[in-house]
Amino acid sequence: MERFTISLDESLARQFDELIAARGYGNRSEAVRDLIRGAIESDRRRDPPSGHCVASLSYVYNHHERELAERLTALQHERHDLAVAAMHSHLDHENCLESVILKGPTADVRQFADALIAERGVRHGQLNLIALEIEEHHAHDEHGQAHVHYRPAR
Repeated sequence: MERFTISLDESLARQFDELIAARGYGNRSEAVRDLIRGAIESDRRRDPPSGHCVASLSYVYNHHERELAERLTALQHERHDLAVAAMHSHLDHENCLESVILKGPTADVRQFADALIAERGVRHGQLNLIALEIEEHHAHDEHGQAHVHYRPAR
């Protein structure tokens, strides 16, 4: 059996203990094992990334966390080819909600979202992904150029 230690703030630990009690676990270890198993199974069920997508990535973070806002912005700049737009909202004196609209190859979008959510201090990260079909279009007139349309997959 492998052992590891995690640190939780008091509020999160209390909420976790309430969840454990509500679900009838005898101890934290078994609850954590089930959560890990569930996350691994959920990952297995995800389709292999292919094609293109449009996505909304939302997450909450504490803007007082050391250099976190700068790291998040740097990640978005590094993948400016994926990040279409971002909206930032102040929830209270410490916490911010950010939503980023992404578009591009599904594998790249998922990898970007996973990396951003994994940043220390990011909480409640969620990716909502919609597969797209690519349609090649001819020029609309003699001066136009051929172009691509992205439509939600059927």
